[in-house]
Amino acid sequence: MYEYDRYDQAMVDARVEDFRDQTRRRIAGELTEDQFKPLRLKNGLYLQLHAYMLRVAIPYGTFNSRQMRKLADIARKYDRGYGHFTTRQNIQYNWIKLEEAPDLLAELATVEMHAIQTSGESIRNISADQYAGAAADEICDPRPWAELLRQATTFHPEFSYLPRKFKIAVISSKEDRAALRWHDCALRIVRNEAGEEGFEVYAGGGMGRTPFIAYKIRDFLPSSQIFSYLQAILRVWNMHARRDNIHKQRMKILVHDLGEEEFRRQVEEQFEHFLTLGTDFPQAEYDRIAAFFAPPPFETGLSDDIDLSDPDFALWVDRQVIAHKAPGYAIANISLKPVGGIPGDISAEQMERVADLAERYSFDEIRATHAQNLVLPHVRKADLYAIWQALDAAGLADANLDLVTDIIACPGLDYCSLANARSIPIAQKIAQRFADTERQRDIGELKIKISGCINACGHHHAGQIGILGVDRKGTENYQLLLGGSGAEDTSQAKITGPGFDEEGIVDAVERTIERYRELRTDGERFLDTYRRVGMDPFKEAIYG
Repeated sequence: MYEYDRYDQAMVDARVEDFRDQTRRRIAGELTEDQFKPLRLKNGLYLQLHAYMLRVAIPYGTFNSRQMRKLADIARKYDRGYGHFTTRQNIQYNWIKLEEAPDLLAELATVEMHAIQTSGESIRNISADQYAGAAADEICDPRPWAELLRQATTFHPEFSYLPRKFKIAVISSKEDRAALRWHDCALRIVRNEAGEEGFEVYAGGGMGRTPFIAYKIRDFLPSSQIFSYLQAILRVWNMHARRDNIHKQRMKILVHDLGEEEFRRQVEEQFEHFLTLGTDFPQAEYDRIAAFFAPPPFETGLSDDIDLSDPDFALWVDRQVIAHKAPGYAIANISLKPVGGIPGDISAEQMERVADLAERYSFDEIRATHAQNLVLPHVRKADLYAIWQALDAAGLADANLDLVTDIIACPGLDYCSLANARSIPIAQKIAQRFADTERQRDIGELKIKISGCINACGHHHAGQIGILGVDRKGTENYQLLLGGSGAEDTSQAKITGPGFDEEGIVDAVERTIERYRELRTDGERFLDTYRRVGMDPFKEAIYG
């Protein structure tokens, strides 16, 4: 993991003190809310329906037990005893008092954490594969590149007042576990015919009011030139973006309006200019950063055998445990989706249990996923049973990864001032409808994603089944979408037809799933069946 040096710590500490003074002036009436709003947003502080919400950055989803314990302490001291993991690998607190926010940020700074650029018109938290550094199928660990880009773009003058937010993802495997093509800019590490490592570059993706899937604009970019290329992309966007219309300010709109070829031409033109400036990372800087991400000291000669005689443990291993690159080790996924619970929520006590497990069994590493779950990335297979027992005792042992109850949901109208409808109760009712473990396993992979408004924080466009909450003449109404994907087979979900009320949408989801069970062939996922037969058989089941 990356560790702060004295410059990093000084910058974060100074930012806290700046915000402390800004907050004091706001409370004293020296700043209006309009003056204060851009200042608080640059520090991740939102004003929601009932209180302030603080979003804390977890760069590329990697953190340790000391940081997790601090997050638990903050949940108790400044919130209501819990936190909420988001689809950007961050954590947020929903019940923050303005006068306490500077103290909270000061406590985060003591464990090398902050809330900088988790909001506002900036480059947001750079996301990555949650299995980075552990995955059996990756070319290399992508996180050193994510960290280099994070350092280079934080407080960068040209990127400090962007037309709109800008999201970047970095992965290093063919399997996409980071919703790559739903980003403004996405980087996949690849090897060319000569065996050299470089990047496939994608641009122009994003969800929200006008969703687009990113185009590939470069088949291969030498890794040493990545910062020049990223600057070129941002320069083209900065020059042409619609700053006069909030609904057309995202880069995806510009890429769509210019067209793939013209956007690529302009980026390449700017790229040639940036190459002459010598702003790319020196190899020595990459080596310095990469040293923080050296593999843990894995033991050798470990057995790959797992005693599966306990049937409940066997179910958990089958669903939650993923292959690791090191013999005798595994990747353990921790579900934050208990039936009837709030997707992504975790109590302070549960945070501390996960911290204990990471410290004892996973080389002190934890990962947050864009699907609102957690990961212990490096655990010995011999320790899996003890880990499962501890998770079970903490209420964290659900075996539902990528199943129908592993639902992504935004906070919705229960918290968010932008939402039109509630997301949480819909997720809870669907999970309860499909609570039976055998039924879940029979259905197989089925990714449901729920958003409470068109901003799509719940990624409904990428849901195999997506649900969008809208306001229909003053009442909550839910549109049903089918056929989306955030994986390597990226696709955009389509609306089935008229919407439903709260009870109706749950029934509609069940009718959709039952029609899938009637139509599927052996081994066929819901998404495969939908793509094979199309929308019509499902609409017939949904609407009769």
